[in-house]
Amino acid sequence: MEFVRLRKNRASPKIRELFSETKISVKDLIMPYFVIEGANKKESIKSMPGIYRLSIENLIKDIKETKDLGINAILLFGVPKKKDLRGILSYSKTGIVQRAVKQIKKKIKDIVIITDVCLCAYTSHGHCGIVKGREVDNDETIKVLAKIALSHAEAGANFVAPSAMMDGQVKAIREALDKNGFNDVGILAYSAKYASSFYGPFREALDSAPKFGDRKTYQMDFRNSDEALREIEADIKEGADIVMVKPALAYLDIIWRAKQNFDIPIAAYNVSGEYSLVKVGAKADIINEKEITLEILTAIKRAGADLIITYHAKEVAKWLKHQAVDV
Repeated sequence: MEFVRLRKNRASPKIRELFSETKISVKDLIMPYFVIEGANKKESIKSMPGIYRLSIENLIKDIKETKDLGINAILLFGVPKKKDLRGILSYSKTGIVQRAVKQIKKKIKDIVIITDVCLCAYTSHGHCGIVKGREVDNDETIKVLAKIALSHAEAGANFVAPSAMMDGQVKAIREALDKNGFNDVGILAYSAKYASSFYGPFREALDSAPKFGDRKTYQMDFRNSDEALREIEADIKEGADIVMVKPALAYLDIIWRAKQNFDIPIAAYNVSGEYSLVKVGAKADIINEKEITLEILTAIKRAGADLIITYHAKEVAKWLKHQAVDV
């Protein structure tokens, strides 16, 4: 009888909330940001409605709003003023990310700053590493990635997030950080990063599409899952503190397998294409944006993600706040 009564009362929001097995919290969310050179800039990104490239002062204003919503972590991407073959501005002490991190630390207390460590936004060819001929040189690239990570740590980053998918990148960065006294700076490794068609809007945001070839030689084949576990295990052995699966929605099985196999925090990146498809569908009035977004993020968490990087973060935080009041 107890079971029958519970089934009959499933329509009650309070009871549904009480017995829900998976719940999203604002503490699970990480908000990504794109920071650009200049003053008082807020540039819209056509393919990502509601997301902007922000100059440092506007970035800080937005992060304050994010923190007031209860979100305590951000992921920062830099859009440099110029590019070159080797991406030298990526590790400059006066680079856009380095200056942004310093200012955020000064203006906002207790915010966790994670910085993306890659070369694609800084190189004129758009690849994630140092190119020789028409190939990315893995060994030369990891040396540069270590320099980038160190420059971010010196600026005040709490975590560095290598996303170039070069073999040995986590080890090279961990050694550089430890050698220079940054033992407490963590590494959020893009361990299982797939060569995905879901990245299109992001490449517009950073103007980082490859000028030749593609990234399939160093990003993972979307048909493979065992390979993901090998990549994750390698990064853990090299010193990763958090490992990431990217993208998230089409790779829930990878998140699940990672959670079952490794005792380490798992992050998932709800990437730009996933975000933009929801926005387009909502604008066309063929889906309910709030309901489908919460369903997607709940699925990502249910699969095993401890942390979710998502462009929906601020909207979700507002919805969760109102939902808590309604329930």
